[in-house]
Order: sequence, then C-alpha cells, then structure tokens
Amino acid sequence: MESSASPFTEGSSRFINRELSWLDFNTRILAEARDTSIPLMERVKFLSITASNLDEFYMVRFASLKDQVNAGYKGVDIAGMTAIEQIEAINEYSQRFVEQQYNTYNRSFLPQLKKEGLKIVPRFEDLNEEQADYVDRYFTTEVYPVLTPMAVDSSRPFPLIRNNSLNIGALLQDKKDKNTVDFATVQVPSGLPRVVTIPTDEDGCTTVILLEQIIEKNIGRLFTGYKVLCATPYRIMRNADLPFDEDEAADLLVEIENKLRRRQWGEPISLEVETGTDKQLLKVLKHELPIREELIFRINGPIDLTFLMKIYGLDGFDRLKDKPYTPQQPKYLKPDVDLFEQIREHDVLLHHPYESFDPVVRFISKAARDDSVLAIKQTLYRVSSHSPIIASLAEAAENGKQVSVLVELKARFDEENNIVWAKKLEEAGCHVIYGLVGLKTHSKITLVVRREEDGIRRYVHLATGNYNDSTAKLYTDMGLFTCKRSFGEDATAVFNMLSGYSEPMGWNKLTLAPQWLRDKFIDLIEREIKTASKGKPARIIAKMNSLCDKEIIETLYKASAAGVSIDLIVRGICCLRAGVTGLSENIRVRSIVGTFLEHSRIFYFENNGNPEVYMGSADWMPRNLDKRVEILFPVDDPVLRADVIEILNIQLNDTKKARIMQPDGSYEKIDLRGKKAIGAQETFCALATSSARQ
Repeated sequence: MESSASPFTEGSSRFINRELSWLDFNTRILAEARDTSIPLMERVKFLSITASNLDEFYMVRFASLKDQVNAGYKGVDIAGMTAIEQIEAINEYSQRFVEQQYNTYNRSFLPQLKKEGLKIVPRFEDLNEEQADYVDRYFTTEVYPVLTPMAVDSSRPFPLIRNNSLNIGALLQDKKDKNTVDFATVQVPSGLPRVVTIPTDEDGCTTVILLEQIIEKNIGRLFTGYKVLCATPYRIMRNADLPFDEDEAADLLVEIENKLRRRQWGEPISLEVETGTDKQLLKVLKHELPIREELIFRINGPIDLTFLMKIYGLDGFDRLKDKPYTPQQPKYLKPDVDLFEQIREHDVLLHHPYESFDPVVRFISKAARDDSVLAIKQTLYRVSSHSPIIASLAEAAENGKQVSVLVELKARFDEENNIVWAKKLEEAGCHVIYGLVGLKTHSKITLVVRREEDGIRRYVHLATGNYNDSTAKLYTDMGLFTCKRSFGEDATAVFNMLSGYSEPMGWNKLTLAPQWLRDKFIDLIEREIKTASKGKPARIIAKMNSLCDKEIIETLYKASAAGVSIDLIVRGICCLRAGVTGLSENIRVRSIVGTFLEHSRIFYFENNGNPEVYMGSADWMPRNLDKRVEILFPVDDPVLRADVIEILNIQLNDTKKARIMQPDGSYEKIDLRGKKAIGAQETFCALATSSARQ
C-alpha cells in the first residue's frame, strides 16, 4: 500500500493548508513517475510535469506569500498559518520533494533508459573522442553565433537575469593578472533545442546531451584571455504574479502588455544550482540576485527537468509509452446528420477526451458559414496556439455575422496568447470584450442565434473546460449542447451582462458567480441536511479540481454531522479533512491521477430520491465563487443525467489510480489484495470505443 508523506498531523486543525495540500498533490504525480507498473516513457512525462508544476507554484503561490511578508501582513490562512510559517513549511517540503525527483531521475530513469537504448549523457566529461569532436563542431556552427557572454567587473554591472531562464555562471582569472578574478554569465538560448542527439557510443544506444553541457564544455572559447576557474548552470525563479490596477487602466490590453514585460524581472524567489557549485561563485549569485540561503536548491543533476518532455517526444521509443488513444465519435451524435438538426431533436452530452472535441469545433465552423446564423457569442479563457475556433469566429465576422467574443486577458500565463487572438478577432470585425473589471471570466459558454422557419432559435454550448482543441485531448471535461428556450434565454442574459450592465430579473436554468453561485451551493447542501434530519436518504457527490472554500467546507462538515453521505472526487487541493471523528465521519475524499488530467466539475445531490445533477466551470474555491464569472448548469434530460451519474460512480469505483485521503491529510492508494483493479479512465476509453462501434 502506497502512501504520500504528509506534513499534517491528525487533529492539528479543522482545515488543511492550501499550499501544502497542493504540494501533496504534486507528490501524487511524482508517485506516478515512480510507479514501475507504468510504461517508462509515461513515467518520464510525469516527472517532467512535477517540475513544471513546481515552477508555476513558486512563481505564483510562493511569490504571493512573499508579497504578504514584504507587506507586513500578519493574518493567518484557513489552517491558522501565517505567511512566514507557510513559507518555512513549503521550503522544507519542497527541498525533500526535489531530492525525491532527482533520486528518481538518477537512480531509476538513467539506468532504465540506457537499458532500453537511450543514453542521456550525465557529464560532458563522459563523451568519447568522436562525440566530443561532434559536440565541439555543433557548438561552433549552431550555438556560438547565438550566445551573448556577459562579464561583470567595475565597468560592467551584474546583468538582469531573466525569470526561469537557464544560465551558466563562471569565475574567470585574467591570464595577465592572476590576482584578478571576475564573474561572467551566459544565458542558454531558449530558441535552440535543449536536447541534442549526438553519435552513439560503443553500446549503440541513441545518445543525447543537454545544450548547457555543450556550452559549459566550450565556455573557455567565450572568454579568450581568461582562464575559466569554474562554471556551473543556474536558474533563478522570480515573482510572476501580475497585479492589475484595472480601475486605473485606460486600456486593459495595454496595461497587461506592459505588466508582461515586467514578469521577467520580478523579485527573486528561488535559486537552483548544481550540487558542488564553487562556494565563491555561489557567493556572487547570492549577493547579486539577491537570494537567501534557505531559498537555494542544490540540484543533483540537470537543472529544470521539464526537458524530459522532449525526451518523451524522441522518435523510436513508442514501445515504452501507452498506446495512444483516439477520441471517439460522441455517443449522442451521428456524423452524417446535420448538427443543428440533432441538437433540435435532443440535448447532447459530450465527455472529453474519450469523445471527440470535433463537434464543438464544427459547431462554431458551421455557424460561421451558415446563412441562417445571425450571431455568435462566446467566452474564451484559454485557446490553442493555432485555434480553429478563433479562425471560425473571424470568418463569421467577415461573413457579416454579429460576433461577440469575451477574451479573458487575465488568464495566467496565457495573457500573451490571448492578446494576440484578441487583436486578430478585432481586425476581423468581431466585437471583443476584455473581461470585467475586478473579475476573471472563467465560464465556458457559446450562443449561436439562428433564423429558422418557425422563428429565431438559440443554440447553446456549455462546458466544464476551455475551448481549446489541444488540451481537449488531454483534459477530462464535460459539455452540453441544447436549444431549449430556457437555456437560450439565460445565455442571452449572460452575454448582455458581460457586454453591458444588464442584469436579468431572474434565471431559468443557469446560476452565475459571483452573485448567486455560492448561495446556490450552500442551499443545495442545506437541503440535503434537512432531508437527512428527517431520516430520509441524503447524499452528495462532488467532483472538482480543488476544494478550499471555508464556508463550503464548514457546511459539508455540518452535513456530515447530520448523516449526509458525502463523496468528494478532488484532483488537487483539498483543505477539508476527511474521516475525522466528530468532524467528518461521513465524508470520503479521493484524488485520481492518471493519463488524462481530471478537470470536469460535476455535482450530484440526492434530493430525497429525485436526484439533481449540475456541471460547471467553478471549483469550490473563494476565487471561483467570489472573484470570477462562472456558470453552473443543470443536466435536466433524464437519460443524460443517468449517464453523468454513471460517470461519477465509475470514478468512485476506481481502485487503480484513486488515492484516498486519510484523517491526517495524507493519501493512500487502495490495497488491491482481494480486489479487482479498476481504472476509471481506462473504463471510459473502453466505453467510448464500444459506443462508437455500435
């Protein structure tokens, strides 16, 4: 039985700290990288994901805590921890975590990959003569012309080191004056491949070396007249959390563009250097950046393990990967029948990535070319770099249709991409809205207005995930097509709110944050409490990415005490403690980490034998309920509702990838002795494939 280490102790608090809970989630991903039952290259991918996750965590969440300390904030979080206490706990946890990452890389991956015919050169000193000659020629022709070495002396100040960039620092001794030792640095070019294939060695393995090793081997050629005393790669992480003063911004797009430039130069929050880095060189980095000792990570291997995603993509190693899954034709759609006609006949449920995202792309594309379509309205939070949806919206505007698009410019780390798309849409003639002041628009909704023989009809698509055709192959999400009048009226009201100041007198089906959604969830939970108090069946099943809202958690504790049976499927952060005597005996929490990223939000309420099912874009987090525009929508069709309930039950029966929260906040895999190994994601793939064949 596998358990993830936990920094929590049972009874220490009614709540778990959000940041430590997230780190525990990343540990569950690391556990997948260490699971030898998983194909080797898939494990390599999981380790890369843990690295990119930790980078973003430090640039945003850890940086936010540093901001609190710098501002003198003395408040405590939901678990009663101050910002300083959280920083100390995070550093301690993260240092252990990074050590585990590199133990996995060095002791497991390197020897196993070599056994399978792929050698990652650990040090450039290990190259044979042929390989060394090749690397030197590669440096001369491909790398040297791109480099910009920067020396630091009395006339040249320490340069600004970009956030998240890989660099090589060196100490140089003047050959004419051996008493003079200077520091120099060179940035490893991000525009060149970091993983370089070189000639095989005597064992015939495919052999690769990292770009920084090629530069380090030849660094003396950058500083003629100097002796290189030592050289080492290093990386600085900076505060990348961008505060926007929207009230003062005359043009939000320009304001965000300006802030994005500053992201590269935020306050340093961590420094990574190789184990054994020269003390004098490290002293220079600590002083010039500046960075405190406890924020330094000494790395036993190559800095920034995200390069492993490039290793995963190398040709010739498909045998070490899962068999690729092809999204299937959706169960409730026929490929040879008009899409609008099918939506008129019945609501359509979509389950991605098991079912193809193509109908959503086709919905926008068809609307753009359909002479009967008068208007298209859509919210966009994250889209792919070559989005067919963007192209169709632009085409629709060029075809004379009224196109209104809300592009959320404040989608973190997608700001630049969204700015590009916003400008393109405006140039095509679309009416582009840049979100609402003080709120992120996180809802996923599309409205197509069409003139038909019996009058105007509105077609609506609602979803739990983004309009991103790339991530739709990787994230598990739900979608719903409908042309019911009640949904159409609400969709129109949503876009009127987003584009103007019109607020409807009431809603037919949809519930929106930040005005109404929190109260809706509390009311639904309270209804189950009242049902349980009467001795009648009461149950809640809720699936989401994160749960950290104090009011929601307290209400769930109240429901547990009243006898409501509660199952929570929470992928990442969970500040609720499950199974604690006198607090949450009737609450069970499971996290599923698998091939696909669990992303859908689904909510089931027993309602005294008349179940209600909702789906939406919001997690149970303060930011979703209070600071974002989110939409919750019901699944009214009894057939579709039964399907969604079955999806929840399959996840609750997962014994293969599910990890169960313990009262101390740790997670344990299910002991399979005497049990059948059931993987929910594998089951959904099989069901979708079987349905498509019928």
